[in-house]
Amino acid sequence: MTPEATITEDPAVRWFHICSYADLIPERGVCAMVDGTQVAVFRVFDGGLHALSNLDPFSGAYVLSRGILGTRNGTPTIASPMYKQVFDLRTGVCLDDPRVALPVFPVRRAGDRVEVALTDEHRQ
Repeated sequence: MTPEATITEDPAVRWFHICSYADLIPERGVCAMVDGTQVAVFRVFDGGLHALSNLDPFSGAYVLSRGILGTRNGTPTIASPMYKQVFDLRTGVCLDDPRVALPVFPVRRAGDRVEVALTDEHRQ
C-alpha cells in the first residue's frame, strides 16, 4: 500500500483507475477486471488498501473479493468464501498452507481515486 503522495512513475508499471475511494466500503471487497486480470481490492477499517488476485487457488473460482476480512495474530487477512483458506492481505501467502500464495498488486490512493498497478509479470 502506498500512502497518498507524489509517486515517481516507473515506465514498466501501468496504473489503472478502479473506483473512487469513497465507493469502497470498509471491510468489503470489490472485483475489478484490470487489463484482463481479475483483481480483488479491499479497504480495511484503518483506511488501508490491499489488492490481490481474485482467483482462489484451492477451488479455481474467482471469488476472493467476496471473502471475509479479518486478522490472525495481527496480520490482516482474507478468508476464501469457498473452502475458507486464509490469506495474508499484504503478501498473498496462505496462512493455512504457506506453499500457496496469491499474486499481490501495488495499490494506491490518488486523491479520491483508487488505482491498481500491473507489471508485465502480472498480465495474463
